[in-house]
Parts: sequence; structure tokens; C-alpha cells
Amino acid sequence: MTTSTNSILKKLLIIFLVFAGLHFAKDFLMPLAIGSVLATLFLPFCRWMEKKLHRGIAALICLFVLLFLIVGVFSLLGWQISELTGDVVLIKQRAIETANRIQEYISSQLGITVEKQWQLLKDQQSTVTGGISFMAGSLASILSGLILILVYVFGLLYYRGHIKNFFVKLSPPSKQMEMEKVVYMAANVSQQYLLGLAKMIVCLWIMYGIGFSILGLKNPLFFAFLCGLLEIVPFIGNITGTIITVLIAAVNGANFFVLIGIVGTYGIVQFIQGWLLEPFIVGSQVKINPLFTIIALVIGELVWGIPGIFLAIPLIAMFKIVCDHIESLKPYGFLIGEIESAKAELGFIERVKNRMKRK
Repeated sequence: MTTSTNSILKKLLIIFLVFAGLHFAKDFLMPLAIGSVLATLFLPFCRWMEKKLHRGIAALICLFVLLFLIVGVFSLLGWQISELTGDVVLIKQRAIETANRIQEYISSQLGITVEKQWQLLKDQQSTVTGGISFMAGSLASILSGLILILVYVFGLLYYRGHIKNFFVKLSPPSKQMEMEKVVYMAANVSQQYLLGLAKMIVCLWIMYGIGFSILGLKNPLFFAFLCGLLEIVPFIGNITGTIITVLIAAVNGANFFVLIGIVGTYGIVQFIQGWLLEPFIVGSQVKINPLFTIIALVIGELVWGIPGIFLAIPLIAMFKIVCDHIESLKPYGFLIGEIESAKAELGFIERVKNRMKRK
């Protein structure tokens, strides 16, 4: 076996061990990673308040603002769900009628009698009961995880200078200035991504709300809120929200033209988002090509589940910044970065933005 083959095998083994370690240590690392990403979002606000207040008080205010935002989002979601529950009886009736039609179709086409189908459903009842128990346990875990995330956000904001100096001291004297730049850029790219994502979600709420209201869809604000919020998951989130909207609208008795209108609204919103909103709101802050964006999302879900999907983009963007500043890792930064045509397109967008600013 050649030396180059041995080197490749060692690198593959290291990558496997890293991801295995991330998976098995997720109970510790996941809240810390979420706390770190959220802390970068509040850095400008925290710095501004520190000019007037003590750092501890400024960090505490940031913590309360974050808690207020979380409560606000869940309250808005709960309010929209309560609006939807007014039609629960009708939705249930429609769902029963749809289920009966599906049972009749299965019976006529596949030869499985209705009695046999009910028996199969009863066999799955224990699985459903176990799933409910699992969800109850998961809710307690989510609550404890949320408290831990808030603690991490406060600690990282308060001790951020100390942590930055630690990374600087790890570097040799000749590289310390570059290390400071890497730490700043890593925090900045995460911050800009989250701010851009928040602005994007608000724009999607408005566009979906207008589109669904024009179609005469019941509870348009709820479905607009759902489709916009799922933008947290790139590429997949909007599609998932649209499919849910179509299914509930169909069960609720919407006609064919309304269902086509929902899909058409999704297409128009995606066009506006891709060609207007993303270049001007998100911009080129996260310079990762689409292929490795999808790979990062898949790996994030495999390693840390749903939170891993949320963390995948800012973390891979930070990883690219590190790769771009370490000589031995520069090929990996090049691999996951944008291709030349994408850079040219972004350059055109930047020129358009500069012209608009001058006007």
C-alpha cells in the first residue's frame, strides 16, 4: 500500500471519528453550538449597550431580548393555531370522508378489505402510543436544552473577549493578527446569515399572506406564517410548507383552482426570493456552493437531527473561513466555495446594489 493511499485512509478515518464524536457528544455540543450562533446575532447590540452599561447587564438584556423573541414567535404560532382550531370539526369530517374514499380505493384496486385495513391500523396503535410517550419526554428535553442555550448565550457574550484571546494565544506570534481576523470573520458571517434569514422570513410572511388571501384560502396568515418560518431549512422548508398547505386546503374542501393557485403562489414567491430578495438581503455572506449546502444539511440532520439542519449553514460558512486562512486546508475551502460563474453573478449584483445606493 502506497504512502498516498495510507494518507487518504488516515484522513477518511479522522473524518469518520470527528462525525462520530459530534453525534455521540450532541447532548453537550448541540446547545453550545446553538448558543454560539445566537450569541453572534446579538454582538452589535451588546457592544452598543456596553458603551452605556456594564458588560454583565448588557449581556443580561440581550438574554431577555432573545427570550422575548422566542416567546413572541411561539405566541404568534399558538394564536394562529387557535384560529385554525375553529374549523377542526369540519376538517375532521373532511378527513374521515377522504379516508373512507382511500379505503374503498385500496379495497377495489389492491384487494385488501376494509376490515383488514382496520386490523393493520390497530396493530400500529402501540407504536403510536409509544410515540406519544417519546414526544412527552422530548418536550422536557427541549425545555432543559433551551435553558442551557440561554445560559450559553449569556456566558459567551460576557466572556467573548476572554475566549477570543484564548484562540489568539493558541497561534504563534506571527499568526496572531490573522487569527484575530479569522475569529472576527467567523462571528460576522454567522451574524449576517441570521440577520438576513430573519429579514427573508418576514418578507416571505408578507408575500405568502398576500397570495393566500387573494386565493381566498381559509386561515391564510397561519399558512403564510408556516411557509415563511420553514425557510429556516433551505431548499426543503418552503416545499414542505407548500405541501402541508395544499393537503390541508384539499381536506378542507378547496377546489382544484385554489390548489393550483397555492402551487403558483409558491412558484412566484420562489422566483422573487431567488432573484431579488436573496441577492439583496442575504447577499454573498455565506459563500458556499449549492451542492455542499445540501450536503451540509444532510450531514447536519444525520449528526444532530433538526437542530443540525438549522446549524449546518452558519457552521460550514465558519469552517470555510478557517480553511481559507490555513494553508493545508485551502483546497477544502476552494471545494465548498462558489464557482467562478457564481462569483461573477454576485459581482454583477454588487454593482447593481452600489448603483441603487448612489441614486
